[in-house]
Order: sequence, then C-alpha cells, then structure tokens
Amino acid sequence: MGVYWAIGVRSFRRFSTYRIATASGAFTNTVFGFILCGIYLTLWHERPGLGGYDVADALTFVWLQQGLLMPIGIFGATTTIELGERVRSGEIAVDLYRPTHLLLWWASVDLGRAMFQLIVRGSAPLLVGALVFDLTFPSGVLTWLAVATGLVLAVLVSFGFRYLVALSGFWITDSRGMEHVALVLSSFFSGMILPLVVFPGWIGEFARATPWAATLQVPIDIWLGRNPGGTGSALLFQLGWILVLLLVAQLATTVATRKVVIQGG
Repeated sequence: MGVYWAIGVRSFRRFSTYRIATASGAFTNTVFGFILCGIYLTLWHERPGLGGYDVADALTFVWLQQGLLMPIGIFGATTTIELGERVRSGEIAVDLYRPTHLLLWWASVDLGRAMFQLIVRGSAPLLVGALVFDLTFPSGVLTWLAVATGLVLAVLVSFGFRYLVALSGFWITDSRGMEHVALVLSSFFSGMILPLVVFPGWIGEFARATPWAATLQVPIDIWLGRNPGGTGSALLFQLGWILVLLLVAQLATTVATRKVVIQGG
C-alpha cells in the first residue's frame, strides 16, 4: 500500500501548487455563500423549521456546502476528468502498463486532491461564514471523528461514481456527455441546490436514498447531528454505497481492460 500512499501525497503536493486558482475558488465560494444566506434567511423566515432545520442549521448548511463542493467533486474533479480524457485519447494504455491497480491508482490520486481542497479551499468559506453568522459546530471528540469519517466516505462515494463515468469512455468513445449528465444528477440529488430534507414526500425519500445524498447531505447532517437514524446509520449508508460503487467499478475495470479499443492509438 506504500505506493498508493505515495501517489496520494504527490497528488496533494501537485494541487498545492495551484495557489491562485485555489484562492480564487475560495473567494467565489464565499461570495456565493453570502448570496445563498440571503436566500435561505428569506426562506426560513417564511417557513421556520423547514425540513427540521432551524436558521442556524440552514446557514451552517450553506457554508459547509460551499466548502465541500470542490473537495467532494460535485462539479466533477480534475482527476476523474483527466482519466476520462486519457481513455478518449488512448493515453490510458500507459496507465494499464503500470504495475499498479488502475482503480486504486486513481482513487489515491483523487484522495490526495480532495484532502488538499478540503484543508485549504474548504475551510476558508466556513471560517468567513463563522465570523459573520452564528453557525452550528459539532461538540465532542467522537462527533468530530464521525464528521471526519463521513467526509472521507463522501469523497470515496463521489469518486466511485465519477470513476464509472470516466470509464464509460471505453464503450461510448467520449465520456464528456456522461460528465454533463452526472453534473445534473449530482447537483440535484446531493443537496447542492437545496437541502434534501426540504424535498417533500416520495421525492425527498428517493433523493435521500441515492448515492449522491451520501456525498453532501449526509456528511453535513452528521455535522449538524440531524441524521434521522443517528450517526451510525449515516456512516453505514455511505459505506454501503461505497461498496456497491467500487464493486461495480472493479467489474467495469476488468471488463474494459479485457477487450479495449484504444482511441487515438
């Protein structure tokens, strides 16, 4: 496993070189955080206790959401976009020649990326939000450990789905169309547009059962202590989707590498 740890560390260092892009992104997330706070304050003024959240919970959701968009990869992530491009161009052949596992290689790369984005870009909007608004923070060491675990699991769930999207290029030649479809699904079902707890009836139940809910809504609810079945069930929900997605990803990797048409070479 030492090689995969080294890959993750190098990925962390790689993304740490993009300082201006990181600062610009954090600034953008902060601006959108204030815009969304204005919208949420109006909404919760009209509907107090909407979705079981109070005003502090709703505002905390905004700043956590803005801080987690890039680490989780809601809009897609550079690592899996690169993988899709490598499949399309034929450079994936180089990856297949490496004495490493393709899935573990790219998972390590993505975890390194996510850890940098989480520590640097993710913390900045939350810090600004906490200085301006009265936000909700976890209390107790065990809660913080649960939050950290939930965030790592969220990244892995997101990676599993994004990896499958990238691998679709083995069969449809170009995965960019699938990336756009994935963006729409992730935006709606993750809680990026609105917290999934405000979705009514069967729509809300369905949205909260999807893997995208495990990427944003679930870790934020762990932070807020608002998981209906408790923190343990929330973590098990994430872990279940990780197992499903990674098993499917491994199967797809095996099938794709047995019979491959390399595009561009």
